[in-house]
Amino acid sequence: MAEKVTIATVARHARVSRQTVSNVLNAPHIVREETRLRVQEAIDALGYRANQAARQMRTGRSRLIAARIEPTRDGINGSVLDRFLHGLTEAAEAAGYRVMLYTAIDTDREIATYDDLLGAYDLDAFVLTGTDHGDPRTEWLARRGVPFVTFGRPWDAPDAHPWVDVDGASGTAEATTHLLAAGHRRIGFLGWPAGSGVGDDRRAGWRRTLAAAGVDPAGLDRETVDGIAEGERHARGLLAEAAPTALLCASDSLALGALQAVRADAPDVAVIGFDDTPVAAAVGLTSVSQPLGEAAARCVDLLTAVLDGPHRTTDQVLLQPSLVRRHTA
Repeated sequence: MAEKVTIATVARHARVSRQTVSNVLNAPHIVREETRLRVQEAIDALGYRANQAARQMRTGRSRLIAARIEPTRDGINGSVLDRFLHGLTEAAEAAGYRVMLYTAIDTDREIATYDDLLGAYDLDAFVLTGTDHGDPRTEWLARRGVPFVTFGRPWDAPDAHPWVDVDGASGTAEATTHLLAAGHRRIGFLGWPAGSGVGDDRRAGWRRTLAAAGVDPAGLDRETVDGIAEGERHARGLLAEAAPTALLCASDSLALGALQAVRADAPDVAVIGFDDTPVAAAVGLTSVSQPLGEAAARCVDLLTAVLDGPHRTTDQVLLQPSLVRRHTA
């Protein structure tokens, strides 16, 4: 019968203490990278498998976090969250956690799902996405002392809890600067209705950059719900009423609709989207790209810090997007 592989076996093989092996399994972020890799190689070589039940009893943790899958909508911008969730799953696994995915059609149903999940599973924490003004989800979790981090800012109180976000205003500012440098002055904006934290942030970068260049944005802004059809309809209206030479959009869905409108009515008009989805790459759409893998990894970093000790309400990470230039702008 083969000898049972234990933590002590791994420790001897890796030439470290049993406590170091335990740290690699339970809190890998506190172990030096070189040591962690040596221990992981020993674990892989020996085929060691931790006893999850025993670990949970010892640490008081399930090593399980939950995150929501949002509706796919038009199948374009939903891919943004898919990429984030892939990154989250990989980063969580590297830190010794597993991700449980759930779905909910709206905020009320999501909160009800929190209650169901916490009653059925011994979850350690949640990662929330898509924050907005007066977000009741964070209030519900905070009131019950459930650990969480958000991919998205708490727009009404930036220091309310740990978060990671992408600077949307910086992204649209870079896109607007690119269009100005190309000689455009009448740069239209297709965005979401006012009141959306993310949408307002993206609009602000466009507006501030035009104002700094001495360009009046009046009459160049259109508000609409997200979608390809909406983007095409409002782009046609803006082209007819304001004659912009370029269109900057708050999403790739809106930009793809705008692209259909300009190809039919004004083929010289430049179009830029936001999120750099696979569809944007396929059709050659210039778009603002979010560092989704890094965002997911930083969410896991913050979450492990929250779970390993008293967290600071000022823990926050604001990442910079980048413009991916293609032939549409």
